[in-house]
Amino acid sequence: MIRVMLVDDHALVRMGFRMLLADAQVEVVAEVDSGEQACIDYPRVKPDVVVMDLSMPGMGGLEAVRRLIAQDPKARVLVLSAHEDTAHPRRVLRAGALGYLTKRSAPDALIAAVTAVAAHEAYVDPLTARALAMAQVTGETSPAETLSEREFSVFLQLARGLSVAQIADNLKLSPSTVGTHLYHIKQKLSASNQSELTLIALQWGLIQV
Repeated sequence: MIRVMLVDDHALVRMGFRMLLADAQVEVVAEVDSGEQACIDYPRVKPDVVVMDLSMPGMGGLEAVRRLIAQDPKARVLVLSAHEDTAHPRRVLRAGALGYLTKRSAPDALIAAVTAVAAHEAYVDPLTARALAMAQVTGETSPAETLSEREFSVFLQLARGLSVAQIADNLKLSPSTVGTHLYHIKQKLSASNQSELTLIALQWGLIQV
């Protein structure tokens, strides 16, 4: 039986996933509501697969993926996301996740994805895979592709309206470091303030209202 840790800040979503996975003989051995708690509990739980939501308060799912892989390079992470852009799956897979699945996927896709990731196989849902392939062909990428991994994490939090102090606390960085990232982000994206960063993120589907 595959042992899964569910990481999502919505209890109803976790309950739905748990019921769905139980029908497929997958055991949910832990449920947590933040990336921070996932990083704390992972060494004790040692799940076969971590099913990670991307959009959560605090450090968020992308940063949590990076930290879990840093803790355990063999960690098998499947990211579930409401985002349908190409920047998020690129960053997630680059960070070390084995799978990416949009929340609009059919229920049986979750089971297929968990099964594949548990077997150390990569899994990307067909719509996301097609979007990534088309972006490769057309060369169309979001402006955020110019950002480093750390800048991208800071950018997403800035775009959601968080302050420099809040971001520093979430990502365990000094405020001055976040300020430096903010400066570089605005330069790279040709934005003059935080509101313009939010607009860029919305236009490219990197955050949701």
